[in-house]
Order: sequence, then C-alpha cells, then structure tokens
Amino acid sequence: MIAAHESFDGTFPYAPHFSTAPGFPMHYVDEGDGPVLLCLHGELTWGYLFRDLVRRLAPTHRVVVPDHMGFGKSATPADRTYRLQDHVDNLEALVLDLGLRDVTLVLHDFGGPVGMGLAARHPELIARVASLNGPTPFGQPGLGDALAANSAESPWFRWIARAHADGTLDAVLGELGYTILSILKLNGFQNNALITDTWLTAYGSAFPTRAEAAGALGWAKGFAVGAHAFETPTVEARTALAALPALALWGAADRTLGARHFLPLFTEAFPRGRAVELPGVGHYSPEDAPDTVAAVLEQFLATTPTRG
Repeated sequence: MIAAHESFDGTFPYAPHFSTAPGFPMHYVDEGDGPVLLCLHGELTWGYLFRDLVRRLAPTHRVVVPDHMGFGKSATPADRTYRLQDHVDNLEALVLDLGLRDVTLVLHDFGGPVGMGLAARHPELIARVASLNGPTPFGQPGLGDALAANSAESPWFRWIARAHADGTLDAVLGELGYTILSILKLNGFQNNALITDTWLTAYGSAFPTRAEAAGALGWAKGFAVGAHAFETPTVEARTALAALPALALWGAADRTLGARHFLPLFTEAFPRGRAVELPGVGHYSPEDAPDTVAAVLEQFLATTPTRG
C-alpha cells in the first residue's frame, strides 16, 4: 500500500480520503464541486491513472477516484478475495457511504465491469457513462462469445492462462514492483515519453511485496479459474441505462481489450452512445493520450445532460 500522503514529486497532489464502509480502508480522491465523476481504474494501475483528468475536470465537477481493494493507497486485506463481485461490493459500499448520486461513470479496464455492476444494482444513481478502453458488460447476449474471442487474441489473457497452467502466475505477478513496465507494455502502453523514475515509482510502489500484489494477482487468477461473476441487470436496469448519454473512447492499439470485440457490446448497451477510436493509442488511453482523452471527455460532459 502506498503511503497516504505520497504525491510522487507533486504529480499526484490530491488529499487522501478513506472509507471503511467496504470493510477495509478504501482510499479515494475527492476533488472539486459539481456533477459527480466516478473514475474507476483497472488492472495494474490505481487512481494515478486519472491524475490529469482530475486536474482538468475538478474546476467544473466533483471528481471521485477510488483505488480498488489491493491497489494504490487502498489496503490489501489478506482475508479477502479479489474477484469482480468483491470489487462491485466494495464500490457499492463506498458510493452509498458518500451518498453519491447523478453519477457519471468513467471506466477503464476492469473498472468497466465494476462500474457496470454498480449500475446494475443501482441504475437510479447513474446519469452518464464514459468508457476509456473499459468494457461495459450489461447482460448482452453476445458477452460470453466476445470475452472468449478477445481472450484468444490477447497476449495478456493468453499469458495468464499459460502462467496459471504452469504454476508461474503467482511468482511473476508477485514481482510487479520490479516488472510493472514490462506488464504495462504487454497490455498496450504506448507513450514511452511518460516513462520517468517518478512515473515508474508511482506504478511500481503499489506492489512492493508479493502479499501486496494480491489485487493484481486476484484479478488475473479470477480469469484463469473462471471466478469472476458479472452482474446480471434487470430488464428495467437495461432499459434505464440504454436511455443515458454514453461515450466510448477506445485506443485502437489496445492489445488487451480489442475494440472490435467490445465496442459492439457498448453500442448494444448504449444505442444512443458515441464510439470514438484513437489510432496509435494503446490500452492505457489516459496515459497514452491525456490531452485528447480529456478534450473529448470535456466535450461529452458539456453537451450531455445529467439528471440533476
């Protein structure tokens, strides 16, 4: 766990907040006032991924950025599992504890299914959805086929399956404090100009020991053993979400989550939504193209209504 007040040479200058509602100290950034943006990171990252969006959007919005259990500045309890359903439980507890309403979800990687899980349980809390290379599973009939097809193509998912089968998954992911860059590159990180000692420390220090890599390992292993359970929305929830403004902003060079598999699922869930592919941008689109991502997201927020 990263120290609460660590700012990484001022690149993450946001005051730490913690909620114990999920049953452990869950860290979140809470900056600005106005309509709520709930930014959800995914595998191998933490709230640091959204540092530029916080800076750009906090003047006009309340930007809430949690670290999932086992990531960033949140605790890594040894007695918990790290499955999708656990992260949905944690997020639900946090959102209810903070009393968040009229929420715009900003989703990356497994933050997608976590956020959509919250939406399935509480569609009345969601006003808009913005996916940044984040899947939006919401009971689509073709979800299973899309996941299988993507896993067959993705170097990351192929490696997870192989490493689990040969018994090396725990050992490799247990060394993320040292191997974080190679894993990020495998997933489709493209912008080498960002790589500084500070940047590497910010991501690598989230996993200083094998025990504290339990979050990253639990997510990967959950796929290998089929332990992740997607929320099944009611017909009413699917109807409610389908009427919402939605944006999918997808780095086309994503080697982990292919646009051709996941953008059709987005369009099916959000028929009024807009999908934009970014050539040359990888899986970690907020890192690869922070200015473009922020500009498109700002335009989306300025031109679509909330429920408030």
